Amino acid sequence: MRWLIDGYNVIRRDPDLRAVEAQGLQAGRAALLRLVAEVAGRSTDVFTVVFDGALIPGAAAPPGRLQVIFSRPPQRADDVLIRMARQHGNGAVVVTSDRAVQDASRRAGCAVLGATEFLAGLTNDDAADQDGEDAEPDRVAPKRGNPRRSSKRARAAGRALKRLRPR
Repeated sequence: MRWLIDGYNVIRRDPDLRAVEAQGLQAGRAALLRLVAEVAGRSTDVFTVVFDGALIPGAAAPPGRLQVIFSRPPQRADDVLIRMARQHGNGAVVVTSDRAVQDASRRAGCAVLGATEFLAGLTNDDAADQDGEDAEPDRVAPKRGNPRRSSKRARAAGRALKRLRPR
């Protein structure tokens, strides 16, 4: 499975990462990449972190199943994520809290996790154990099917979160 991560979006959703980023963009990126590299080291999945902007000379990509991509102006990281989501389809999990990227990724068949859900899954918080059961608000139209079963989206997000946990 391939994980497509919106780098700055995740950094800015976590108070600790945001505090590190206040020291500089490179420090914020390095802190996020350390977190993701830890998970990538114990997983068979491939993790791709996408950032806005050009690659800084001398910035080395971490070894292993972690890939870092910088969008080239005028492209944005969102554009790169959407393109990659379409390319990988249902074999990918897209991590972002950006609504437009989430919608495009779902249309491409990808599982989608919000940045806070992903961070909770990385740290094994209780929020990751809910498997997205309460993720959807009340509906106006009656839900069809088994009322006790989570939605297809919530089940896909729950399966993705389980892959982050140590085995």
